[in-house]
Amino acid sequence: MDADRSPVPGPVSAPDAAGGARAAHAEPRPRARALGLPLPGTPGPHNAITDVPGVQVGYTTLIEGDDVRTGVTAILPRPAATVEAPCAAGWSSLNGNGEMTGTAWLTETGTLRLPVLITNTHAVGPAHRGVIDWTAREKPGIAEEWLLPVVAETWDGYLNAINSPAVQPHHAVAAIDAARPGPVAEGSVGGGTGMNCYGFKGGNGTASRRVAHGAQTYTVGAFVQANFGSRKELTICGTRVGLALSADNPLEDSAPSRPPGSGSVIAVIATDAPLLPQQCTALARRVPLGLARTGTTGSHFSGDLFLAFSTANEQSFTGGMGFPHGEADYAELRFLPWNRMDPFYEAVVEAVEEAVLNVLAASQPMTGRAGHHSPGVPIAEVLRLLGPG
Repeated sequence: MDADRSPVPGPVSAPDAAGGARAAHAEPRPRARALGLPLPGTPGPHNAITDVPGVQVGYTTLIEGDDVRTGVTAILPRPAATVEAPCAAGWSSLNGNGEMTGTAWLTETGTLRLPVLITNTHAVGPAHRGVIDWTAREKPGIAEEWLLPVVAETWDGYLNAINSPAVQPHHAVAAIDAARPGPVAEGSVGGGTGMNCYGFKGGNGTASRRVAHGAQTYTVGAFVQANFGSRKELTICGTRVGLALSADNPLEDSAPSRPPGSGSVIAVIATDAPLLPQQCTALARRVPLGLARTGTTGSHFSGDLFLAFSTANEQSFTGGMGFPHGEADYAELRFLPWNRMDPFYEAVVEAVEEAVLNVLAASQPMTGRAGHHSPGVPIAEVLRLLGPG
């Protein structure tokens, strides 16, 4: 599989005659880097969050009839066999008009366990239940403890009948079961199926960066569910292109009840570099800098929530973080000195920027609820505006 094209893992509902239903099954489009965009940094082999060893991504995509355009994304910080082992973790919010469950406990302990799910705003409950159902099936001993899963959301009500009970707990279980390493599907899949970004079709995107540190090389991966920004803001590789693109855009031109810039964005940052929980929080705080490179100013109507975790120090966190199965009297952590963190901040910013551009590059036009249509970014126009090189 060419790393510059996006396969589609995980269950996908049967396509119907609606134009939007065909979008998730169309031939994948080239990713941002393959289009020749001048993006900095050195990506990993798949240019995806799954370049961080052990991290896996799975989807359930729901495209049904004229009105259902939604789904569930599962990100496993560790493989399913050891996903209950804590990771150092932190989170941050640019704007709180959104939801990410489990953050109170994450702040308290500085650790993350279990699959992380991303879905639509009104499906947080079923997805949360799905993580519990999956854990009870696969890790019954862990399920006997308390479970506080992380489930995040963005709003897909323009294309999707968001108040319908389309997403059920078994869809969340299926997304976790579908999680795999390797190339990651992008665009209108999983939780990103019905999302929009900068006035065009949005969804999921990912990217990674390799970071040299002493004798080691680590990976920083980013995954975004992008549903934010207005067309006038869209900036690509430093050029403000949004208002110069085709004016026929029903998503913004014919939707006065939806304030420009509204939506939300969830970003998940993963790394195999050994970090303290506070250093993970510092990575999460850098996500808005990557988003800003694509133009957003952060709308009041957008929920912008970010999670970061480190897969290092597995034995130390398992044995010494106060969980019932940890019996150690003490624990020791190996972590990067704070004054060596700058290259990792740079990696977050670059990977987030590219992940958003991969969303726009991958996303095909879609028609959904009430005949609402979301156009894809006109790639040829973008390349023309950016000019040679």
